[in-house]
Amino acid sequence: MFRHTTRRSLAAKLAAIAAVVLLLAAGCTGDDEADAGADEAPEEAPQVTEEEDMPAEEEDMAADEEDMAADEDDMAPLRIAIVAPSASNDLAFTQSMVDAVNAIAAEREVEIAITDGTFIVEEAGAAIRGYAEDGFDLVIAHGSQYGGPLEGIAPDFPDTSFAWGTAVDTKGLDNVFAYTVRSDEGGYVSGTVAAQISESGVVGVIGPIEVGDAKLYVDGFVAGVAATDPSVTTNVVYTDSFSDVALAAEAAEAHISNNADVLTGSAQMVVGATGVAGEHGGVAWFGTQANQTPLGEDFVVASQVYHWEVLLAEMISKIESGTLGGEVLTATLANGGIVVEFNDGYGLDAGIQAAAEATIAGIADGSISTGQ
Repeated sequence: MFRHTTRRSLAAKLAAIAAVVLLLAAGCTGDDEADAGADEAPEEAPQVTEEEDMPAEEEDMAADEEDMAADEDDMAPLRIAIVAPSASNDLAFTQSMVDAVNAIAAEREVEIAITDGTFIVEEAGAAIRGYAEDGFDLVIAHGSQYGGPLEGIAPDFPDTSFAWGTAVDTKGLDNVFAYTVRSDEGGYVSGTVAAQISESGVVGVIGPIEVGDAKLYVDGFVAGVAATDPSVTTNVVYTDSFSDVALAAEAAEAHISNNADVLTGSAQMVVGATGVAGEHGGVAWFGTQANQTPLGEDFVVASQVYHWEVLLAEMISKIESGTLGGEVLTATLANGGIVVEFNDGYGLDAGIQAAAEATIAGIADGSISTGQ
């Protein structure tokens, strides 16, 4: 960028030197030569000085500095903050978003900050405000319970983009994205498989609180079982807690006592339920939100995984084009925001898995309805 300025400066210096040489040469001529040229007006050599050229050089340098500043802005990393209710490695709701932001970071330079374990809403609100004050580009309030604080915080930072979910309400704010997920879709697929692998004819479901994507998942799972084999009994229990691991374990024990040989559940509490499933050999588990195979490679059949990066990529594109919010984005099987990931280690019958994949395709193209 400075190459052009350097060349111009050299040309000016050479021109000035040439002028001096001509003047010296004229001064060294003999009297005869001076008399011979007395009647002729001397041809003046063009005078080019560095002083005359400096304004142009300064102008170019200023332009170069502006270009450099613009390049630095282009290279600045995107700053994304996450505020979430449970641990970053919960193999459930919070990890699904952490994994998604890391997936974005694999494609571009991103600065990531995470405040997890903020099940107290007031603490979450303080973290959300703090990240906005620190100038983050996108602050993700990953919990439907954070809608209240966000509604009061976002108007104070009109140049910051916020996202919260699962939710379908932007609070009427132009800098708030809401995101949600059709968890009934993956739930339905898992339900169809559960009905086929259950030998006892009894399936147990452990829900947290009967709201949002948790309820959608449970309803979809129940519908999938019923559509595949109406003779299979599906028992549903809600613990009224997203995080109470002990209650989830108790619910799993109760289901198994009632002859259930297939279990599923939602939210970070499920580690309690999967622990019980692992203790009782032959009990199968279906996960949701994140891939839960690490909880038990011998009994986890499949997981509905939230790939929030599909929605985040869309949000980031909108933010960079000047739209900071005011829209609701939904993850589905069709757009890749939901993926049913099978555990190869479980050894699911190939025919059952093929039927499940056909169900996935049918839901994605609209030919199969979950009833939700």
